[in-house]
Amino acid sequence: MQIEKLSNTTDIKKQLHNIGVDSGGVSILSSKAYTHIIKINVLHVGAANILKQDALSIGADLAVPRGTVLAKTPYVDCLLIATSKQLQLLSKKELAQPFGLKDLAKKLQEILKVQKQSSVDIMGVVNINKDSFFSESRFDISSIIKTIEQMIEDGANIIDIGGVSSAPNSLHVDKNEELTRVKPILDLIKTEKLYKKVKFSIDSYRPNVIKHALQSGFEIVNDITGLANDEVSRLCASNCAKAVIMHMQGTPQTMQDDPKYENILSDVYSFFESRIAKAESLGVADIVLDVGIGFGKTLEHNLILIKNLEHFLTLKKPLLIGVSRKSLIDNISPSSVHDRLGGTVALTLEAVKNGASIIRVHDVKEHVQALKVMKALDNI
Repeated sequence: MQIEKLSNTTDIKKQLHNIGVDSGGVSILSSKAYTHIIKINVLHVGAANILKQDALSIGADLAVPRGTVLAKTPYVDCLLIATSKQLQLLSKKELAQPFGLKDLAKKLQEILKVQKQSSVDIMGVVNINKDSFFSESRFDISSIIKTIEQMIEDGANIIDIGGVSSAPNSLHVDKNEELTRVKPILDLIKTEKLYKKVKFSIDSYRPNVIKHALQSGFEIVNDITGLANDEVSRLCASNCAKAVIMHMQGTPQTMQDDPKYENILSDVYSFFESRIAKAESLGVADIVLDVGIGFGKTLEHNLILIKNLEHFLTLKKPLLIGVSRKSLIDNISPSSVHDRLGGTVALTLEAVKNGASIIRVHDVKEHVQALKVMKALDNI
């Protein structure tokens, strides 16, 4: 007899197929192999006691604070621990229960329906401004074609063009100056028909800049203000463009002035719900979400968002993550911006594992390689 302790990240369906389990058994058994940990905040204490008993009855569990059974406080925070199969059974049970458990049941069913995208798009960063925080991402018109073609050769699926720095405390640039900076590049991309080789994204929230980009073959609008300006939504809608809604607290000039949240996951989720509803009401059909790493967040906020990206998948939109060479790496392991590639790859792969399907990076070639290695591991 030989005994092997397999990793919790093992491809369970592949293992079941390998030992000869029939297809029906693969479906049933794989639903028992993945454990969900779901935090439920401000749950009515009566609901908590019902949910605890219902969870135990099917082999799952609900962690509750001391004194819950005696209803010492009217509301409690809890942790539900259950397999996919148990979550399915529990969601059916709670549909008939009081104290808001019916709404919880519907949310559990949404969680069960979430499927991570199997492919990952790599968005290469090209900055036209001279004050971008990473000097090696700054380019001018004389080298732009070579730069874009190299990124395509390295494996980029999208090229993100920007003319204004959004780093903390960056200088404000008016809309006309921004257009003056990027227009020669946009015109060149159109003239050379580079948009036929790769998808282009415009990193801007200014309608005049976005309009020119969309007329130049761009398909994506990457808006750090999260479509705050309705005119941007209308431009996306009329041009059938993909819109990236990013979360930011404050502005680039103020965002790192002691950022605070009541609950970082819930606050960002609510922001997305609101902005998605508004964008869709204005005709935007193709939306991507970006939690805005480094945009009005502490180190802890950033790490919580990366670790729990899966929380946002119930919004049923692709997730973009941008951590490339950002200062949170320096806060973990002191380093200059030129020495943060290792930290960038580690954070990016964690984000992909947790649901990101678009990664915005300065170092395309290295991330293509890292993703291939990660995929090989996932397939074992």
